[in-house]
Amino acid sequence: MEFSVQTANPAKAETACLVVPVFKDSELLPAVAKLDDASERLIGQLLERGDFDAALGNVQMIPFAPGLGAERLMLVGLGKRDKCQEAAFIKALDSAFSALVKLPLDDITIAFTDVPVENRDCAWKARMVLEASQRGIYRFDHFKSDPTPAPSLKHITLVVSESANTEAAQAGARIGNAIGEGASLARTLGNLPGNVCTPSYLAEQAQELGKSAKGDLEVEILDEEALEALGANSLLSVGRGSAEPTRLIVMKYFGADDSEEAPHVLVGKGITFDSGGISLKPGEGMDEMKFDMCGAASVLGTTKAILGIKPKLNLVFVVAAAENMPDGHATKPGDIITTLKGLTVEVLNTDAEGRLVLCDALTYTERFKPASVVDIATLTGAAIIALGHHATGLLSNDDDLALDLLDAGETAWDRAWHLPLWDEYQQQLESNFADLANIGGRPAGTITAACFLSRFADSFPWAHLDIAGTAWHSGKQKGATGRPVGLLTQYLMDRESDVQVENSGT
Repeated sequence: MEFSVQTANPAKAETACLVVPVFKDSELLPAVAKLDDASERLIGQLLERGDFDAALGNVQMIPFAPGLGAERLMLVGLGKRDKCQEAAFIKALDSAFSALVKLPLDDITIAFTDVPVENRDCAWKARMVLEASQRGIYRFDHFKSDPTPAPSLKHITLVVSESANTEAAQAGARIGNAIGEGASLARTLGNLPGNVCTPSYLAEQAQELGKSAKGDLEVEILDEEALEALGANSLLSVGRGSAEPTRLIVMKYFGADDSEEAPHVLVGKGITFDSGGISLKPGEGMDEMKFDMCGAASVLGTTKAILGIKPKLNLVFVVAAAENMPDGHATKPGDIITTLKGLTVEVLNTDAEGRLVLCDALTYTERFKPASVVDIATLTGAAIIALGHHATGLLSNDDDLALDLLDAGETAWDRAWHLPLWDEYQQQLESNFADLANIGGRPAGTITAACFLSRFADSFPWAHLDIAGTAWHSGKQKGATGRPVGLLTQYLMDRESDVQVENSGT
């Protein structure tokens, strides 16, 4: 999405549509609108007719706004209040773009950056506008013979009332646009069917990112022969029952001034389809197991966002990609495998395969001597039972890292919730025949899954994000969400800020 920022009266903007947020029983916001008497009368009449208290994000259209130089004036209701909460602000933006993309508009002006949102600055609001615009124009109709026409919206002008906010709005919009594009990539990868989005396909997408980065991203693909030589038997065991070959995808971004600076690492679970293996899943809803690679999709989406933002950091992005199928070569319940770390695992349930690919990927990251490692996975149904579909589950062996991720989630409005990782839970993974079992029973399933992974993350600060409840929607609105690209990108940008503070000596 193209964008620009202006400090001016929207009446001077030659746009197809002016979008103005309003509070009922309050002054029109922002003040920069400076509407003429005729427009004020129109808005007053609209407010009298429209019940803006009934639903936040209510959108009304006026075909023509006198004096505004716009074909249409769109009013977005924010309810009866003096300040807007983050959720209401974002919902209003989504409502606006949902309406806008249905219109033959390619250029609009939005006056949202002056809306008072508690504890949020102009840069954050500009960022949210651009993220919402990317959600609004996103379409996935790759396989429809008669696809919906693509939205014509190409350019957004953000209006700020004070020139001091222009630079902040530009910076926020640039970040929001990059994150929006990254989330769109993650959504598309998640939405693709398993017969298209295979481990090899994910590897190809990583290579395409590398080509588009023009030297900023180094991509390495480890095939099954390389993984055999490496000793990544746990990762390989998951793909044994599939005709699709397993891949370990490694992408390196060196943006720090010091090339030797310890990198931050993201690791994504990339099970491109999960049948459950020999421990076969029920047929109902199994089609949604194409979303079991959304952890990998979020890592690739975050990589794209980072390439758009270009922070001064060293980063490594790792994707463990496999397909879990039940043929004659498949791993069986009761089999014992030796991981890359050397620990042996008794596989009690082949449907607990995500931790088997991630454990080798986590061990692989040790070679980078990372400053932090965060893995992202649609790992357990128990996370949905515990947290529903609003919060991502967060577990960590480092409280400071956990707090950093929680803060990033709040800033990005892509929130997580911290769950315990106490030693008492580890005993549930005891095995009579191996160093540990791959499941720990029904109690605390999300926690014991993270306990398993923690055995392979004991040499660096590590956190685990269980996105089983947040990575996709089911039902009529079925589709990938693109989460947690916003959280992850914000976390990495915050690390850049930490480095800048350290270097300044403050």
